[in-house]
Amino acid sequence: MASLWSYFRRGRAGQQGFDASGGMSNYAVELTRRSPAAPLTGQGTDTGTLRVDLSWHMRVNTDFDRSHGRARLLRHPLEIFKPAEIRGHSQGVASIDFDLACLYELKDGSRGVVQSLGGLLGEFNGPPYLKLSGDDRFGTGSGETLYVNLDNAEEFKRLLIFVYIYDGAPMFDRADVDVTLVTADGRKVEIHLTDPPPQARACAVALIEHHKGQLVARREVKYVYGFQSEIDRLYGWGMSWGRGVKGRA
Repeated sequence: MASLWSYFRRGRAGQQGFDASGGMSNYAVELTRRSPAAPLTGQGTDTGTLRVDLSWHMRVNTDFDRSHGRARLLRHPLEIFKPAEIRGHSQGVASIDFDLACLYELKDGSRGVVQSLGGLLGEFNGPPYLKLSGDDRFGTGSGETLYVNLDNAEEFKRLLIFVYIYDGAPMFDRADVDVTLVTADGRKVEIHLTDPPPQARACAVALIEHHKGQLVARREVKYVYGFQSEIDRLYGWGMSWGRGVKGRA
């Protein structure tokens, strides 16, 4: 059931509408293997805030549940329009704790990570100009949103958005995980974490770099079986890593 709902929900990705004034509304584009990149700035969106949201929901995984779901759908076809029963964000639901994070490298050579693990939540108005929020100041209490200060976009050399499982079983293959980048003018760039291998614990989602005067996001969706240090090695960040814990909410 949940996977069917996800299929129909995702089928709308890339659609756009227009309001009565002729302006674009609810515009979204999905990054895929065939179309992996999209600009995040340009055309009047070089300042303001870029928002990065993590969302996910569990899906049916066993053969019994799949066959049971298909049989139930035949008996009750309208249930396809119901949302998934287990739905969550980056806080632990169903013994899974997905978390959003970002490796950064600035033009001055400074490098680091913004993540809830170790309380490395960043700074919006100063270096690294990234803020992972779990407080009311940014409108969310879950810590699943990253805010990027585009007023200082020229300070960025590269940003790597990634998702990791802090606690619980590695279950990327039992959840539909989405990362959405919302530009300063409201455009949505969606990245679905497809084809996860069993036991993967982290996924490099998107690499953001300058290209021809714009910040451009490129889909990565590369899974690793380790944690942040393995993501680091994959992209050559060259940082030193130690064991960390989350602070209490």
